[in-house]
Amino acid sequence: MGPTASGKSAVAMIVAEATGAEIVSVDSMQVYRGMDLGTAKPTELDRSRVPHHMIDVVDAADGYSVAEFRIEAKRTMSSLDGPLLIAGGSGLHFRSLVDPLDFPPTDQAVRASLESQSVEEVREGLLEADGDAGLHVDLANPRRVVRAAEIFRLTGATPSQRAQTSRAQAVRDYEAEVPLVAVGLDPGEILSERIEARFDEMLSAGLIEEVEQLIGVWGVTASQAVGYREMSRVVAGDWSVEHGRSRAIEATTALSRRQRTYFRRDPRIKWMEWHDDSEVLAAKVIEVFEEAAWTS
Repeated sequence: MGPTASGKSAVAMIVAEATGAEIVSVDSMQVYRGMDLGTAKPTELDRSRVPHHMIDVVDAADGYSVAEFRIEAKRTMSSLDGPLLIAGGSGLHFRSLVDPLDFPPTDQAVRASLESQSVEEVREGLLEADGDAGLHVDLANPRRVVRAAEIFRLTGATPSQRAQTSRAQAVRDYEAEVPLVAVGLDPGEILSERIEARFDEMLSAGLIEEVEQLIGVWGVTASQAVGYREMSRVVAGDWSVEHGRSRAIEATTALSRRQRTYFRRDPRIKWMEWHDDSEVLAAKVIEVFEEAAWTS
C-alpha cells in the first residue's frame, strides 16, 4: 500500500513474479475500461506476465461502488488457489477486502427525498433520532449527514447503534477477517517530484487524446477522477495544457496527502525504507513476506 506514484506497481510486479502470486488491484479508477494512461494501469505486457484482477471491470459510463467492488473481488479471490498480492492506493477498497466493513443499503428515492430538504433539517431529524449522532458522523459534512439519515430510514439503525456492533468495533481496531501481511511504500519528500514526472509521462503518452475519447461516454464517477477531471477542461478549451497540467499535479499531490493520512492510521502496515531501485525495494518486501512464511 501507499500513496500514488510511490512505485507500488513496479514493486508488485517483481514480488508477484518471484513468489508466484496473482495481483488484486485496489484502485478505484483502474476498474474502468478505457482509463489506462491516467490511472497508471498495468500494461498488457505486465498483465501477460502476471495475472491481474479487478482491472477493466466496467465501462467508464457506469458507476461502481466500493460495495460492488468488494463482492466481485472477494468472489475472485476465493476462486484462486495460489498466493494473492493486493496492491494499490485506494485505502477503502483495500479495507473492504480484508476487514469486516459494513455497506448499508442505498435507495435513490430516499436519497432524493433527503436531498430535497435543507441540510439543517436533515441534521435535526438525525439528532432527534440519535442525540449522540455527532460522535459517529461528521455533522458538518452534508454528504455524510444525508448518508447517515438514509441508512436510518432504510434500516432503522441509528449511527450510535451501528457503531456499537462487534463488526464496527473490529473495523475500528483494524482486526482483519483474513490473515495478511501488509507493507507500505512511501518515497517521502521526493514524492512530489515523482508525481510531476509521472504526469508528464502520461501527457507524452497521449493522456489528452484518451480524455477526448472518454468525454461524452463516461459517467459522473469516472469523469471526476484526478487528472481526467483537469484534462477534460483542457479538451473543452477552458484551460491551457500548462494550466491543466498544473492543476492536475496539484490535485494528485492533494490525493497523495489523503492517502498517506489514511494508510498511516493502519497499525498493521509495516513501512519499508524506500529505495528508488524497484528490485532492491522488492527484495526487502519479499523478506518481510518470507519472515511470515507467506511465500511457501
